[in-house]
Amino acid sequence: MSFWQYVAGRRAQLLADAWQHASAVFQCMVVATLLGVVIGVLTYRREWAGNLAVTTTATLLTIPSLALLGLLVPLTGLGVAPTVTALVLYGLLPIVRNAVVGLRGVDPSLVDAAKGIGMSRAARLLRVELPLAWPPILTGIRVATQMLMGIAAVAAYASGPGLGNEIFRGVSSLGSANALNQVLAGTLGIIVLALLFDAAYLLIGRLTIPGGIRG
Repeated sequence: MSFWQYVAGRRAQLLADAWQHASAVFQCMVVATLLGVVIGVLTYRREWAGNLAVTTTATLLTIPSLALLGLLVPLTGLGVAPTVTALVLYGLLPIVRNAVVGLRGVDPSLVDAAKGIGMSRAARLLRVELPLAWPPILTGIRVATQMLMGIAAVAAYASGPGLGNEIFRGVSSLGSANALNQVLAGTLGIIVLALLFDAAYLLIGRLTIPGGIRG
């Protein structure tokens, strides 16, 4: 059976796996983005706090994905829970780092001007600092999403959802007729999803970042 025949014959299952994969990554990125930006906001003003936040999230990223899932399964069980926990933890570093860098890079004179016209600290953060820090934050979100696309495939090890199941089925049956087709279908599906997500982020950037800031 050729690769395209295999894809045509399993189109419904592959689409379902692709939807689950994209949904898991998207939902985990929403959570990771909220947590990452909050951590950045809470730590960027103090050098030691920002460095600690970046170092801590970087340390999490050094844990092999299989090892982290293996540690989580006894605590959360198989399926969605360990997948979501692992993906959120892995997605934090690029977002936290870029949030800290972006917020520290805001021109102090603009913040002082906002303070001079009576803006509260919260208003300055929401209306001046975060909008100006948005380009690097969005870059961090893009990088984290590309990372999670690949890491989410490993979640099949813990019975997680997504295209990783197709890859694992192929790897576990190497030598069989469709083993290579299964691995190739899962891999190409993840690549296509990663490209689609990145295109969406580029569009979001064009819609939310003024031309002068975008450069």
